[in-house]
Amino acid sequence: MNYADALAYLDAHATYEKTGLIDSPSLATIERLMSVMGDPQTTYPVIHITGTNGKGSTSQMITRLLMAHGLTVGTFSSPHLERINERMTYNCEPISDEEFGDQVGAVADLEVLAGVRPSYFEITTAAAFRWFSDIAVDVAVVEVGLLGRWDSTNVVDAQVAVVTNVALDHTEFAGPTKADIAREKAGIVKANSAVIIGETDPDLVEIFRSGGGAVVFERGEQFDCLENQLAVGGRLVDLRTQTTVYSDVFVPLHGQHQGDNAAVALAAVEAFFASPVPEELVVEAFSNVQMPGRFEVLNHLPLVIVDGAHNPAGADTCAQVFFEDFHPEGRRILIVGCLRGRDPAQLLGALRAEEYDVVICCTAPSPRGLAVKELAAIARSVGCDDVYEVASVSAACQRALDIASVDDAIVVSGSMYVVGEARPYMITRRIA
Repeated sequence: MNYADALAYLDAHATYEKTGLIDSPSLATIERLMSVMGDPQTTYPVIHITGTNGKGSTSQMITRLLMAHGLTVGTFSSPHLERINERMTYNCEPISDEEFGDQVGAVADLEVLAGVRPSYFEITTAAAFRWFSDIAVDVAVVEVGLLGRWDSTNVVDAQVAVVTNVALDHTEFAGPTKADIAREKAGIVKANSAVIIGETDPDLVEIFRSGGGAVVFERGEQFDCLENQLAVGGRLVDLRTQTTVYSDVFVPLHGQHQGDNAAVALAAVEAFFASPVPEELVVEAFSNVQMPGRFEVLNHLPLVIVDGAHNPAGADTCAQVFFEDFHPEGRRILIVGCLRGRDPAQLLGALRAEEYDVVICCTAPSPRGLAVKELAAIARSVGCDDVYEVASVSAACQRALDIASVDDAIVVSGSMYVVGEARPYMITRRIA
C-alpha cells in the first residue's frame, strides 16, 4: 500500500474513533492476527505502560533513558497529535510514510487469511509490532490504548509492567469505581513482569501488588520523587530509587506531576536492567525529553500553551499547572472543545474555565466532536461570563490571537483532536 491507501484502509476499519463504541472486549482478533504474522511481538523485550494519565510522558522518559544506554528503541503510543506516524517511532523518529504503508499493507494482506476484521487500533498495533521486529529493535516501549486487560497491546509479555496512576476515565467500559478501573489496568501484569506502581492509594496499590507479577516496586517505598521545584522551562527534581539518589535532575516539562512520572520512568528502567542507571545517563536522557501537545508552551507575547487534557483528572492537572506556575499580567483566554461521551460540565469545571476571562468554544474536529453551541451553553451554565462560539479550531485560534494582547495567556485544551489542529496553526502564527 502507499500512504494514502493505508489511511483509507484504516478509516474503513474505524469504529471507536467515529462512534466511541467498541464490541465486547476480547483479544481474540489481535491474537489471531499476530499468530498469522508469526507473533513478532515476542521477538524483543517490552516495557508495557498503563495509567489514566501520564502514560505518554512516562513512555517518552523511558525511551530516552533506554536510548541513553545505546539501545535502539521502538515506541508505540496513542493517540497522535497531527499525523498517525507519530504513534510508531524508532529512537523517537516517526515511521516514514513509505514504511507505514508497507506495514499497514501487510496487515491488510493477512486480514482475509486470518479470518478476522481488525479494528483501527488493532491494525496500528499489529503494524507497529511487525515493524519493530523487522527493524530489530533492542526493546519496545508500548503504551496501552484503553485500560489494559483487553487492550490490543496486551498480546505482549512484558518484562516490566508500569502503572502511572488511576483516576476515573472510560467508565463506560470499566467502573464505576477506581478499584474497578485498577483491576482492568492490572491485566497487563504477567507472571515474569517487574511491576512499577506509580499510584499511591493503598487500596489500589494492593490490586496491582496482587496482580501476579514477579516483583513489585511502589512509589513512596522503593522509589520516589524527593524534591520537585519549579525551574525555567520545566522542573528540577531529586529522584530516589532502591540504590541511588539522583539530585538536581532537570526535566524540561511543566507541572509537578512530571516529577512523579520521572520517578516512575527511572524505576522502570532500573528494573529492566536490574541495576542502577549511571547518573550522567539520567541527566542526558531527561534533558532530551519532549512531549508535544502536553502542556507545551508554544509562544510568548502572548503566552500560548496547548495541553491535550481530555479527561477530568488531566484537566485538573492542566489547571493546577497553569494557575500555580504561570501568572500572566493580562487576561486568561481558554480555547476548548471536547468529544461526545465526556461530561463537558465536569471537564470545564476541572479546567477551572470560570476563572478565565474569555472562553472560546469550538467543535472538536472528529465525528464525535461535541457541537459548539452545546458546549458554549454548558460553559455559560458553569459560570463562564465572556463566551465565544467559533465553529472550527483554526478560527478559534485566530479569534484568540485577534483579541489577545502581548500580556495575555492563551490555553488550548479539552481534546487531543483540538490540540492536534491548534498546535501547527499556532506554531505557524508564531513564526509569522
